[in-house]
Amino acid sequence: MAHNHSDHSHAGHSHSHVPEITSINKAFIVGIVLNLAYVIIQVSIGLYINSLALLSDAGHNFLDVAGLALAMVAFKLSKSKSTDKYTYGFKKSSILISLLNAVILLVSIGAIGYEAIFRFGNPQSLPGKIIALIAAIGIAINGISAFMFFRDREKDINVKAAFLHLAADALVSLGLVVGGIVIFFTHWYWIDPLLSIIVCLVIIASTWSLLKDSLRLSLDGVPNNVEVQTIKEKILKNAGVKDFHHLHVWAISTTQNALTGHIVVANELTNEQVSKLKHTIKHQLAHLNIQHATLETETEICAEDVCGDEHRY
Repeated sequence: MAHNHSDHSHAGHSHSHVPEITSINKAFIVGIVLNLAYVIIQVSIGLYINSLALLSDAGHNFLDVAGLALAMVAFKLSKSKSTDKYTYGFKKSSILISLLNAVILLVSIGAIGYEAIFRFGNPQSLPGKIIALIAAIGIAINGISAFMFFRDREKDINVKAAFLHLAADALVSLGLVVGGIVIFFTHWYWIDPLLSIIVCLVIIASTWSLLKDSLRLSLDGVPNNVEVQTIKEKILKNAGVKDFHHLHVWAISTTQNALTGHIVVANELTNEQVSKLKHTIKHQLAHLNIQHATLETETEICAEDVCGDEHRY
C-alpha cells in the first residue's frame, strides 16, 4: 500500500486537543488598560521628581503592555485556519512574537543600565514618599492583572509569560516601595539607581529563558515540554514495533507540537493490525505533548530496502 501521512494524533482523542482558554481576551484588555494607565502615571511622576527607578520601571511596564498586546494578537492568530499558502495558518506567529518581546526587553536594559551607572556618580535628591506611593499603586495594578491570568497560565506559554511578567512587576514595585521608604528616612539617594539595576536584573532573569526558548522554537528545535528519548522508548515498547527512526519534533505554535517519524513493524502484521498500532501510538503521543503526529510505517523487510510497495503501509 502507499505511504500513509494523513492520520493526525488529534483525531478521535479529545484529551489531545489544546486546552481551551476562557475569557482570555478580557484579561488581556483589562491588563493592557490598567498597566498603560500606570505607565503614564509613572512617567509623569518620574519626570517630575527625576526618579530613574520610576522611569526605568515605567519602561519595563510599557514593554510589558506591548508584550500583552502582541500576545493577544498572537492568541487570535493561533486560531487561524490553514490556507493553501499557510498550511498551519498563522499559529507560529505566537513563537515569533514571543521572540520579538524577548529581544525588545533585553535591548531596553542597555539604556536603563547606562543611565543607572551615570546616576551612581551623580545621585539626585528624591522624595522617597512619592516613590513608595506610586510603587504601591503598581503592586495593586500588577497584582490584579496577574490574577486575571492565573487560571489559564498553564494552558499557553504566552499566557504563562504574561502572568509571570506581571507577578514579577508586582515584586519589583514592592522593591520600589521599600526603596522609597529607605530614601525617605535615610536620604540615601544612591538607592534609586541601585533599584534601577535591580529592575534590569529582574528583566534579564525573566526574559533570558524566554529568549532562548523562543529562539529555539523559531528554529524548529524540540519544545521544552517534549522529551524525545521518552517518545522513542514509549513507541518501542509497543508489541509489533521493531524500530523507530527519522524522528522530527517541532512546535507549530506556543501550545501545539508536531511530530513525524518512520515506524518499522513486524513482517507478520496485517494492515488492520498496523492501523490499530498507529492509533495506539498516536494516543500515547497525545499524552506526551504531541498534538499533531504523522507516522509512516514499513515492515522489517522494507526497512532493509529489499521490498516493494506491497510491504509498505
